[in-house]
Amino acid sequence: MKVRPWLLIGSLIVSAVASVAIGFIIARSQNDADSPVVLDPTLTIAQPGGIPTNDLVEGTPLPNATIQTLAGDDVPTSELLGNPMVINVWGSTCGPCKKELPDFAKVHKAYGDRVRFIGVDYLPPSDREEQFARDKGVQYELLYDGNGEFVAAVGIAAFPVTLFVSPDGTIVQQTGQLDEAKLTQLIEDKLL
Repeated sequence: MKVRPWLLIGSLIVSAVASVAIGFIIARSQNDADSPVVLDPTLTIAQPGGIPTNDLVEGTPLPNATIQTLAGDDVPTSELLGNPMVINVWGSTCGPCKKELPDFAKVHKAYGDRVRFIGVDYLPPSDREEQFARDKGVQYELLYDGNGEFVAAVGIAAFPVTLFVSPDGTIVQQTGQLDEAKLTQLIEDKLL
C-alpha cells in the first residue's frame, strides 16, 4: 500500500477546520450571554463558559441539610454540631479524593479524640463506597449525600472539599485536596 502523506495532512486540516466551525456555531447558538449556564441541578456557573468553582463559605454557619447513614437513615447536619469537626466531602470516583483518604485516616488516628471527623460521600449510600474508604484506612464516621442536598447547600462544584467547623457550627476554613501535613496544620491552627 502506497502512503500518501498529502492525503493524511489534508484530512487533518479539514477535520481541524470542521471542529472549529462546529464549536463556533454551537457557542453562538447558546442562550443569552447574561443567563447562567446550568450543567446539573446542583451547579450553576455565573458566567457562561466559566469554570465551576466552589462557593466561599468560610465564616458562615454550616448549612442545614440532611445526609444519610449507610443504612439510609436521615441525619440533619444540625445534629453534627458541638465539637470541632472536619468534614471531608469525597467520592470514590474522584481521583484527588482517593489520594487524600489515607492521609485523613492517619490524622484521624492522631486527633480523633479531640476533633470529630466525618466523611460525606457525594454518592448514594452503598457497601461499595463504605468498603472503598475502609480499604484506604478510614475508620471515622461516613455519611452520604446521594441526593446532593448537602453539596448544593454548601455550593460545591469541584471535589474534594474539606470544611473545618467550630463547635458552634461556623465554617472556619474551607479547602480542596489536602495532605497529612497541611491537614494537621489546619486542625492545629483553626480548631484547637
